[in-house]
Amino acid sequence: MSQGYEHKPQNQSPIAEQAVASSQLSSIEIGICGAVAGMLQPGRPINPLSSRHHNSGTLKKYNGMSHAIKLIIREEGIRGLWNGNLSAEYLYLSYGAVQFLTYHQMQNLFKRIDSNQNEKFGINKTLQPFLSGAISGSTATIVTYPFDLLRTRFAAQGEKRIYIGLRNAVQQIYVQEGYRGFYRGVTASVVQIIPYMGLVFGSYEFLKKLFRKLEDKHIWFHNLRATEDLLSGAIAGIVSKAGVFPLDLVRKRLQVQGPNRKDYFISNVPLYSSSIFICIKQILRSDGIFGLYKGLMPALIKSAPVSAVTFFVYGYTKRLLEKLHSSRDR
Repeated sequence: MSQGYEHKPQNQSPIAEQAVASSQLSSIEIGICGAVAGMLQPGRPINPLSSRHHNSGTLKKYNGMSHAIKLIIREEGIRGLWNGNLSAEYLYLSYGAVQFLTYHQMQNLFKRIDSNQNEKFGINKTLQPFLSGAISGSTATIVTYPFDLLRTRFAAQGEKRIYIGLRNAVQQIYVQEGYRGFYRGVTASVVQIIPYMGLVFGSYEFLKKLFRKLEDKHIWFHNLRATEDLLSGAIAGIVSKAGVFPLDLVRKRLQVQGPNRKDYFISNVPLYSSSIFICIKQILRSDGIFGLYKGLMPALIKSAPVSAVTFFVYGYTKRLLEKLHSSRDR
């Protein structure tokens, strides 16, 4: 075979059995793969659509995605679809690097635990991807959270500009809200990201193993790793986003709190408690159960290709670097 990754070694180490981690690459190289995957994420114009649906409150300005796109272009021009794009680029690049690096480190840790064959501290291999994803996601969220908050606030801006640029936004938030302003809603974000990234990586690893089983039974082709990455990533993204969407909505609502709350694209952004549970109660009281799912459709439309392309690019970059290692070792 011309492609080195098409054959599975007979005796694989636990780390090699995982689709994301790599026994050949260093932590820095894994971080580079994650940064490239994050940087090339699609779905940029969906960001303001998703954020504005999240924060629309009881009075709806947009009646569906097509109406939202038309109205944003009419009121703000085509550039309105890319509000918050610069901070989003910083977020995706750094988040991808930290997330995949941490995931790799966690898988190495589980490998060492398994190699000790200590049943007392052993962790079920089915749970390992979920736990690694949960820890890597929460770590990346805390490290890169200010970029996430800036992205949401830029996307929530309408014709009236609260922040004229990234530097101006950082200055305003620091002066008006202090350093804690950069971490508004971080608790909700971490609570949301733990099950979300756990499900993403857990589902992805499960689906990749399923493809290997289908391949062994000659039901699936052996040389379609890229296609597997796309399909597994897309399904994992949809399942995970749908599963934790109410927490994602709460996170976005809390991020736009602060002194400029009434100056965003929708002037009636409600005042919410910083408590996650009280915030959920407020949304249920004002909007009902469906209020927790406002903006679900654009979020799912964004999540599927973003997750698919992220794992595809990560997998491609990882295999490329592994091939370079193999060629040097010959």
